[in-house]
Amino acid sequence: MLCPGTLEAIRGGILANKSLSVLKRARQNERRRLRNRERKNSLKQAVKEIRAAGSKDDAKKLLPKVQSVIDRSARHHIIHRNTGRRLKARISREVAEAD
Repeated sequence: MLCPGTLEAIRGGILANKSLSVLKRARQNERRRLRNRERKNSLKQAVKEIRAAGSKDDAKKLLPKVQSVIDRSARHHIIHRNTGRRLKARISREVAEAD
């Protein structure tokens, strides 16, 4: 029988040590993994959304929101800060060059 908070119950993994601290760490890691995954998906979705914007006006309206999502992702270490800066620069350039 699996305890509800164990890693086996969470992801089907096997733990060598089943002390309370190991089980707690497994629960924390799983929560963080899911949170990071969701943040990364929202970042990807925001970038796709602005690149798929039909007109320059739509893209300009979305730009602050997308930049905010990128900054937040970099601040939470979802992406490296230089990757965030590079992504913001590229998207800003794409919006400026759009017709």
